[in-house]
Amino acid sequence: MYKFPYYTEQDMEKVIAFMQANTFAIVTGAGEKYPVATQIPLEIKIDQDKIFLQGHIMRKTDHHLAFEKNNNVLVLFTGPHCFVSASWYTNPSVGSTWNYMTVHAKGTIRFMTEMETRDAVKTVSDKFEGTLSAGAFDKLPQDYIDHMMKAIVGFTIEVESIDNVFKLSQNRDEASQKNIIEQLRKRGDDNSVMIADEMNRRLK
Repeated sequence: MYKFPYYTEQDMEKVIAFMQANTFAIVTGAGEKYPVATQIPLEIKIDQDKIFLQGHIMRKTDHHLAFEKNNNVLVLFTGPHCFVSASWYTNPSVGSTWNYMTVHAKGTIRFMTEMETRDAVKTVSDKFEGTLSAGAFDKLPQDYIDHMMKAIVGFTIEVESIDNVFKLSQNRDEASQKNIIEQLRKRGDDNSVMIADEMNRRLK
């Protein structure tokens, strides 16, 4: 990671909140020749100060087979990101850059039983369906659920370490930061505005 102390968020509650806001994460591991990865929604659970990530994947895919052989995984939670022009600095005689927010969680993966997988899928379904279609999972035909359970497998990742980079121009003077915020808001795209809002919160 591009690690510098001034880009590192020390407040673990803010780091977890970021993860919870960006749960469509990338789970990566070591394959036989190349690294393997899959991007999936995750459920984040806290139990006695330990962080657990739950989800499910298709059986017998490259990543499933790789994770069975090597249960060490890296999970990437990525957030807003945008280009920052050096022309916005009080001293523009340096390189332009990219602001972004990311969390890397390392841990070990354990695959679930069929019943555990069913419960995990129901939990994720209920969470994201919300009031749109309350109880949608329970309304599915049992034969469909039985068929689906044979094709997927749930998992739990026990997080052992977390790193983060919240690169938000903290190494620039206040005047530069305020101008970056203004310019990003003028640009107007979602990523730029979200980075500008986060920068602004940290200036207060």
